[in-house]
Amino acid sequence: MNPLIAALDTADLDLLGKLAATIGPHVGHLKVGLEAYTAHGPAAVAAAAAHAPVFLDLKLHDIPTTVARAAAAAAGLGIDLLTVHASGGPAMVGAAVDAAPGVRVLAVTVLTSLDDAALAAVGQPPAAEQVPRLAAMARAAGAAGIVCAPVEAAAVRRVVGAAALVVTPGIRLPGSDHHDQARVATPRQAREAGASHLVVGRALTQSDDPGGVARAVLEDLRG
Repeated sequence: MNPLIAALDTADLDLLGKLAATIGPHVGHLKVGLEAYTAHGPAAVAAAAAHAPVFLDLKLHDIPTTVARAAAAAAGLGIDLLTVHASGGPAMVGAAVDAAPGVRVLAVTVLTSLDDAALAAVGQPPAAEQVPRLAAMARAAGAAGIVCAPVEAAAVRRVVGAAALVVTPGIRLPGSDHHDQARVATPRQAREAGASHLVVGRALTQSDDPGGVARAVLEDLRG
């Protein structure tokens, strides 16, 4: 299994297709997020799906009925992974799971752009407390896996068990820029903490040699 997920964060459909063709052979999944999906909808998914399984990262968060209908529509696109916000609660997570039986639903815990000060500003406890709490709840509600920062992967793995997916964005190669992420780690650090899949964005999509970057990440994982 290739644990790499490449984030195709662009509203340019032609560029997305070119990136998918270049990067797809080197990764396990291609991630289509809000930017691309808002601009192009199912066409963005189709452009990525031509080259690798698709992780549709919409972070659905609404009442259970609405999320269920959205999840069912997403499942019709032939995706493999779909995100919902764990903070929507067990009924909402469960509704997504039930509505998309052929899709592995991932519950997003706390965004990697948030630090404890930002969480306090919105009335939430520190990430070290909030992330495993949300992870346990979402897993009990039927989520196939959890999305969390690498620094919380070990705590999440303890509460969700060995079979669950633990997907970590905020992956940076040693010495690279953190950009807008607050809680980051190298590929090896994330894997050793219990991550099953690693989301890599700019390091791949802005590289002149994405295949080489992918090989470097996989090499870092092997140690």
